[in-house]
Order: sequence, then C-alpha cells, then structure tokens
Amino acid sequence: MQPEEQKNTIEQEEFLEKLDETLAEGEKTEVMPSLEEMLKQAELAAQEHHDAWLRAKADADNIRKRTQVEIANAHKFAVEGFSSELLAVKDSLEAALKVETADLASMKSGIELTLKQLVSVFEKFNLGEIDPMGEKFDPHQHQAISMVEADAAPNTVVSVLQKGYLLHDRVLRPALVMVAKAKES
Repeated sequence: MQPEEQKNTIEQEEFLEKLDETLAEGEKTEVMPSLEEMLKQAELAAQEHHDAWLRAKADADNIRKRTQVEIANAHKFAVEGFSSELLAVKDSLEAALKVETADLASMKSGIELTLKQLVSVFEKFNLGEIDPMGEKFDPHQHQAISMVEADAAPNTVVSVLQKGYLLHDRVLRPALVMVAKAKES
C-alpha cells in the first residue's frame, strides 16, 4: 500500500469510528421524549390542574353557601336563648292573672317575684339598667327631656323619667332625664 492510500484508509477508519461514536451518542439522546410525547404530557398535566381548580372552586362555593345559611340562621335564632328565658316570666304573669281571690299583699308579692325573675334573665344576658339619678349628664347614655332649676350642680341629672338599658356596653335605650341648669343670679 502506498502512503497516500494508507493515509486515506486511516482517515476512513477514523471517520467510521467517529460515525460509530455519533450513532452511539444518538441512541443515548433518543431517550429524550419526542415533542409529541412532551405535548401530550403537558396537556395531561394541564387537564389535571384544571380539574383540581374546578374542584377547589366548587368547594369554595359550597363553603360560601353553607356559611351564608349559618349566618342567616344565627340572625334568625339569635334571641332564642333570651326568648326561652322570658317564657318563665310570662308564665308567672299569667299565673298571677288566674288567681281569683288575690289580695293586694299576695299580688304585690307575686309581682316582686316576677320582677326578680325578669332581672335574673336580664343579668344572664348582660342587659343592664341605666339609672343616672344624681350623676353628671352623659349624652351617650341619657336623653334630656328638659332642664330645670335645682339645688344640684349644673348638668346633673335631677329626675329620671324612664330608665335606660345597656346590652353589654351598647346603649339599647337612653335614660329619659331632667337635668339641672345653672341658677340665674
């Protein structure tokens, strides 16, 4: 063999070796999925996410509806406990009216017991009286009907026409009062 032929043969062998290496690498790279397979996988994942989103949205809607029903029931039946406690007071008043041979003393005693029942119900449900006799006028808790000259300091409650009531710390009804005004000199 001549040197040029030998050189070509060596180059051909090198080329074939490189070709074999390239083919071997190509077989390794074929492990990577094709674009079509990747697209199918992405579509499946997207469908799964969409289904999960729809379920989460349905759960949120159900929770919202259930909460609305619970709130409506809470508003509707908020006074249930208070009302059931007041029934005993009503029963006592009705029993007092049924007594045919009641004298003034027994009637007064029955009314006092009924009033104690009512006060007990008020205390149980944090319903308190506002009886501001002798206190300084407070426009947040009192409603002045008139101002009168009195020996008390100006802006002092000198007469309570109607007691007020608080539910916890909120005024349900202000006390109707008469307030002392400064004496004219």
